[in-house]
Amino acid sequence: MTHRNRLGANIDHVATIRQARGERYPDPVFAASIAELAGADQITCHIRGDRRHIIDADLPRLRDAVQTQLNVEMAATQEMCDLVIPILAAHPHRHRITLVPEREGEVTTEGGLDVITNQDLIRNVVQKISENKIYVSLFIDPDPLQINASVIKGIDMIEINTARYCEGHDEELQRIKDAAQQAQNLGFEVAAGHGLTHHNLPPLVSMVPEIIEYNIGHSIIARSIFVGLDKAVRDILAIIRA
Repeated sequence: MTHRNRLGANIDHVATIRQARGERYPDPVFAASIAELAGADQITCHIRGDRRHIIDADLPRLRDAVQTQLNVEMAATQEMCDLVIPILAAHPHRHRITLVPEREGEVTTEGGLDVITNQDLIRNVVQKISENKIYVSLFIDPDPLQINASVIKGIDMIEINTARYCEGHDEELQRIKDAAQQAQNLGFEVAAGHGLTHHNLPPLVSMVPEIIEYNIGHSIIARSIFVGLDKAVRDILAIIRA
């Protein structure tokens, strides 16, 4: 392995706790700073239509506070383009937007983008983002047809949905490996995320060296309740950089 794997620490669920009581704490911006000090290479957050965790006011604060890279996950909607693009474009540091699917009422993101069906929409949104000097990635299932459909000007990274693998479907590991190799051969950087923990990460890191970035949130925040956020981040880093 010639690269150093990167960690995108997702701080959504710090905001989930805050929103549960409508308080000003715990502050996801403070959590982002701790994660960076612990070694995270990127801070990831998801601004959803229902604002169940990250809210509009968090975005400029995160943009200004994050010293590494801010990766904002969002749906490919006009509302999100109007909100997120100006915030990230106004900052001299080049940040990232990851386009993700979103369904009202879902507990968490339930699958990858259907790029095949929505290719024209995604192409238009990607053009708006990349014109503003913001990196673009797509969150997709490990499906060869979806990966081929993702060859769109302006997209530099594919994030592979690891949900089925994390649910215990061991055969999914080979699908992820095949998808990562395909994406790399098409010129994409490859990330992975969804459901990853310190238990299921080691086989993925060992078997799929094409993955250079892991976006992990829920398991880090859950573990931080018992060991602290700094150690929870460092424990994950020790696995992905082993």
